[in-house]
Amino acid sequence: MKVKEETNNPEIDNEGNDDLYEHYRFKADKGQQPLRVDKFLMNRIENATRNKIQKAAKDGSVYVNETPVKSNYKVKANDVVTVMFEHPPYEFLLVPEEIPLDIVFEDDQVIVVNKPAGMVVHPGHGNYSGTLINALVYHFENLPENSSGRPGLVHRIDKDTSGLLVVAKTEEAMTHLSKQFFHKTTEREYIALVWGDVAEDKGTIEGHIGRHPKNRLQNTVFEGDDADEKGKPAVTHYEVLERLGYVTLVSCRLETGRTHQIRVHLKYIGHTLFNDERYGGNDILKGTHFSKYKQFVENCFKVLPRQALHARTLGFEHPTTGKFMRFESPVPEDIEQCLDKWRNYSKHAK
Repeated sequence: MKVKEETNNPEIDNEGNDDLYEHYRFKADKGQQPLRVDKFLMNRIENATRNKIQKAAKDGSVYVNETPVKSNYKVKANDVVTVMFEHPPYEFLLVPEEIPLDIVFEDDQVIVVNKPAGMVVHPGHGNYSGTLINALVYHFENLPENSSGRPGLVHRIDKDTSGLLVVAKTEEAMTHLSKQFFHKTTEREYIALVWGDVAEDKGTIEGHIGRHPKNRLQNTVFEGDDADEKGKPAVTHYEVLERLGYVTLVSCRLETGRTHQIRVHLKYIGHTLFNDERYGGNDILKGTHFSKYKQFVENCFKVLPRQALHARTLGFEHPTTGKFMRFESPVPEDIEQCLDKWRNYSKHAK
């Protein structure tokens, strides 16, 4: 969003900032207790440091209710906090980059890509290059834009999740695929290694998912009367594939596609993803207190330095032929090596 702002506040240097672009916008919750705006923004902007936020405030780039504020301003309930700069957000400055892609399937309508762990799907704060979008705009011309202005994207997976995505090559494909995701007719199956011995062989997790009220970089499940207000409905079906003592390998099928859905739902039932740093899975959550066991788990973390989640199966109806297509991606080497370690450990622990 581009706006024109003026200020008469002599304590904030905003001279010359006639044309500003909105980079971030947050509305404080109804229960927000007074909190310094620099701390408020640190809880919400990934990879932001307090020094950077304080400098932005000093430069007149931090606004509350359309008025520039200093970093010691106390955010209150229902305040609207925005961060404005003279340049547009980097995520809209798409630079083609020659990055190799693992293309599983391609025709004149769609591309199916096997994304490696560590690759961000689209540019955003702290990740302005090296993304899947940077690679796509290099390899393919005239990809249609979705409602967020991102070429070809109809869905996404997290940076440290590996696996399959479908990309639209035409406006027709974009519309058709988006409707399939909206109406939940696509097939999406993930494999996940989780902490603990999952009690049931199969089950369904239902719970509204929304932004965590205290840690805004996480999502959480909301229950009760205000669940509809704070979160969106989410459904995950799971089935145990392999029991390995202190960890369990499960298959998860998504009925909905909320941000971090599998990570949040599995933690909700007490089984955080193995080595999921954001949700606490990089701590030793189950097992013994022996130093030898601790060393074993740390070696597993080194083999698999990310959350143990892989988008293995993707199915959808082809936009023009109407044929249902299903693709499968083999479990990547880092997860396989970690599984082999746990298989060996559980065999000898019996």
